[in-house]
Amino acid sequence: MRYKDENKSERIFNASIQLINEHGLSETSMSKIAKKAGVSASTIYVYFENKEDMLNKLYLNIKKEMSLEVFYDYDDSMPLKTAFEHALGKYIDFVLTHKDEFLFLEQFSNSPLLDKLSRNEGLEYFEPLIKLFEKGKSQNVFKQVDTSLLHMFMFNPVMQYIKEYFGGRLELRQESLNEIVQMTWDALKA
Repeated sequence: MRYKDENKSERIFNASIQLINEHGLSETSMSKIAKKAGVSASTIYVYFENKEDMLNKLYLNIKKEMSLEVFYDYDDSMPLKTAFEHALGKYIDFVLTHKDEFLFLEQFSNSPLLDKLSRNEGLEYFEPLIKLFEKGKSQNVFKQVDTSLLHMFMFNPVMQYIKEYFGGRLELRQESLNEIVQMTWDALKA
């Protein structure tokens, strides 16, 4: 049994993100990842069963990191709108400061390599939001629709705006971000 070095695991994750963002999922092989990470190809298999396992663990690692930042100082006793604005604002901050991780998540989330268990576990990291939506629905503040629709709609407008910014198609403006947060709140309200 070989000893697992967390620094190597981190280097493998970072190399994977960079290569996948530059070349895509299908063009990124384990040997390319190993070379970029400065480890032997066989070393990767000490940490991961295969490429799919590695990508799913990377996905969960980023989702966990994101949730820790989104829910930092989050208190479910906050008024609904304050809690909503807090979570969405922290999400925006995370995405803007973790561009590479965000771009990886965007690509991998739409891949058949993302397994159902990882997708569900990734959602569990955002349980406080699910509770927020359920609470808001019970108080007739949010639309009486499936909670997953509220969750999707909360993030998609800001994700699209940030993708346009990252793509160089628009200028990032705090005023626009504030407007998106308000528009999203208005759209989710009953």
